[in-house]
Amino acid sequence: MTALDNALTGRLGAALRKERTFHDTCRTALTAMVDGADHQVATGADVSASGADAEVLGHHLRSHAKELREEPRSPLFFGRLDHEDGQSHHIGRRRISVHPAAPPLVIDWRAPVSRAFYQASARNPLGVAVRRRFGWAPFSQGDAEDLTSFEDEYLGAERTNGGANDVAALVAGEIARPRVGPMRDIAATIQPEQDDLVRAALADTVCVQGAPGTGKTAVGLHRAAYLLYTHPHRIRRSGLLILGPNRTFLRYICEVLPALGETDIRQATVEDEIARHEVRACDDKAAAAVKHDVRMAAVLRRALYARLVPPTEPVVVPDGPYRWRVPLGELERIVDEVRAEAVPYAVGRERVRTRVARAIQRQAERRAGPMSSTWVQKVGRARAVSACIDAVWPKVQPEEVLAALLTDPGDQLLAADEQDAIRWAKPPRSYRSARWSAADLVLLDELAGLIERPTGYGHIVVDEAQDLSPMQCRAIARRAGFGSLTVLGDLAQGTTPWSARSWPEQLAHLGKAGAAVIPLTTGFRVPAAMVDLASRLVGALDVDVPAARSLRRDGELSIRAVDDLEAATVDAVRAALSREGSIGVIAAEPDADRLRAALATAGVPTVPPGDLSPGARVTVLPATAAKGLEYDHVVVAEPAAVVQAEERGLHRLYVVLTRAVSRLEVLHARPLPPELMDGV
Repeated sequence: MTALDNALTGRLGAALRKERTFHDTCRTALTAMVDGADHQVATGADVSASGADAEVLGHHLRSHAKELREEPRSPLFFGRLDHEDGQSHHIGRRRISVHPAAPPLVIDWRAPVSRAFYQASARNPLGVAVRRRFGWAPFSQGDAEDLTSFEDEYLGAERTNGGANDVAALVAGEIARPRVGPMRDIAATIQPEQDDLVRAALADTVCVQGAPGTGKTAVGLHRAAYLLYTHPHRIRRSGLLILGPNRTFLRYICEVLPALGETDIRQATVEDEIARHEVRACDDKAAAAVKHDVRMAAVLRRALYARLVPPTEPVVVPDGPYRWRVPLGELERIVDEVRAEAVPYAVGRERVRTRVARAIQRQAERRAGPMSSTWVQKVGRARAVSACIDAVWPKVQPEEVLAALLTDPGDQLLAADEQDAIRWAKPPRSYRSARWSAADLVLLDELAGLIERPTGYGHIVVDEAQDLSPMQCRAIARRAGFGSLTVLGDLAQGTTPWSARSWPEQLAHLGKAGAAVIPLTTGFRVPAAMVDLASRLVGALDVDVPAARSLRRDGELSIRAVDDLEAATVDAVRAALSREGSIGVIAAEPDADRLRAALATAGVPTVPPGDLSPGARVTVLPATAAKGLEYDHVVVAEPAAVVQAEERGLHRLYVVLTRAVSRLEVLHARPLPPELMDGV
């Protein structure tokens, strides 16, 4: 090592020690912030204010203290900006300062000044001289000694030809680190085009068509955290919801939002949101296809409003010496007017009641002068008025309407074979004893929304949106009627029978027709060899998506014909265990069960999908459960079986081939699908 090398190493070591010392300072300040928040909760009860104001203040203080206490212990910053004017800012998941009025030690990544961390470039440095990214040990809980490295990019006037690092290499290196736990915070690796989406205005609905590994899920989660930071009162008042495709996926991403500075965001599946009942029945493919078809919205509306009955007699309300009368013709006019107003069914029912009461009020006031509001309410609840309302606009339950429809689905919008597909073979004695399927719950939610508008959210992030049926989209649209959406997906990864083939059509079902569709085509997660292999399938998928590319030229791809699939899989897993990282074995469902048993016989322990414990290394999972997950080393067993297992098997194989972060091994005892044969 030369004297120059020694001097350089010494300077880097000194800089690293300085950053570790600064991190200790930040940790001390954060501890004081937590203690201070608890103290504010204790003393805030003595603040003199009105009852309502005191309750609001107390809730705010308690929420802030709870958020700080429950925040996971982790590194407090991931980057630093050195500006050309001499100022420096460390960037982390939340603002840290020694006092609320003091300059921050760490700036929240969502703050406006932090945007330069993501947007600055050599061509447009935005006043940044040096951008620094820090390297932390895996599973670090934020101890200073876990700060192991840093890399600097010189962007400003001091930049030289040899002084700027390759940003793509930095980002790819961070993303390529072994996956040995939950999805990590990638706030340090967000790219400019992703940052633009993250910071889109609250009122904007954006749809991200993202190829595998382009960070579309990260964009959605970061946007959720950003909106909560930028519009805290508005979002917390109306709520923010993240919808994932399944609970395994939600467990996988559950650590991301706390790492981004947010802990109080509802994460659910569509099934969770519409779960009026336990699923106790299973539809066949034909019935499920009909029930998820958008025509069912009109069928259900007609079934509901078919319960309205024209009035047949006038309403007569006794009132002391008077008898007030609403003629039959006026009743018919009231019902027709309310029906034309297209309000929810329950609202319409009460409007009819209110207008009948007003008709009586006008008569009474012509004879006796103004009537009190109490009198009007009493008239509206009079026995004769209630009997009329119950007759012409009866109160109903969604289950009652759907049970009648499934008993006799005689709607002309449905063909005869479609009616037969959804007709109950043996109707229950009562709708209260019905056994509902998952698709039935979607229909019940539609009916519930027709009867009474559900409470909505200020913003909803919808991941894997290409897999939603039109009726599921409508369930989301009802909850976002006055809010916006972040729609994430990839048409090429659509695997349900009703998967979308067009984003404009899907956005229309979601109630956001005309929303912008933004493609993300540059990936960092999946190495180029795997992307190129999966791209061979795109031409056969019947979707129009832009070509994907990866900036990662590392990674290992192996495609091998084998005689004994089980033995070859055991050997491949044992070889992968000699390296760092997680291992996923993916196969069609029957094959997955056999491979799991073969590994157990060979003494190789496996864990269920979604197990995030540090010792979890090997997971065997069916192809149907692979979406949204990622592993360092993926073994795909028998691609032909994956394709043949379901109607959209090629789409499923496309998903499976893009789950590997570092190494992909394809084993096949049968011939490969023809679409994969090019170049093999």
